Amino acid sequence: MVSEAFRGEFYQKVDSKARVSIPAAFRRILEAEDASTTESRPRVYMVYGGKSRNFVECYSKAGADALAAKIEAMEMGSPERDRAERDLISRSVMVEIEPDGRIVLPLKVRAKMGFAPEDSAGEAAFAGFTNRFKLYRRDIYDAENEEDDDDGVDPLALVGRASRAG
Repeated sequence: MVSEAFRGEFYQKVDSKARVSIPAAFRRILEAEDASTTESRPRVYMVYGGKSRNFVECYSKAGADALAAKIEAMEMGSPERDRAERDLISRSVMVEIEPDGRIVLPLKVRAKMGFAPEDSAGEAAFAGFTNRFKLYRRDIYDAENEEDDDDGVDPLALVGRASRAG
């Protein structure tokens, strides 16, 4: 269970060395949900798997452990579990957060976000999604949100439907 939800949208510069600052609000959650932070730096678990995804999904230590537990509960050897393990476990990386709040984006993470290997500089968008946050290249995030349809449905009504179904 997440102690606090990742909320909000934040935009941060990515420098020429592929370093980016994690928003302070997100860092606090990552620190709180990583029991080992007393002896080491807090960590972020970055999932870059999934061919149709144009973002990197980021979890706290507790969030990554909860995701792994759900995958472990799936039927061993099933195609669904194999795919989940490949895309969400094998194609992920753990990164320690520097004392100044920055991380260096690994090459596969940069590639997933759409940064060319020789050109890492740009801007990143951090988008909160309750128990995780998504990391996009800013222009991709902006374009995706422009295409978002307004279907006339109030989002609170969707939450109400989910509550009744569960």
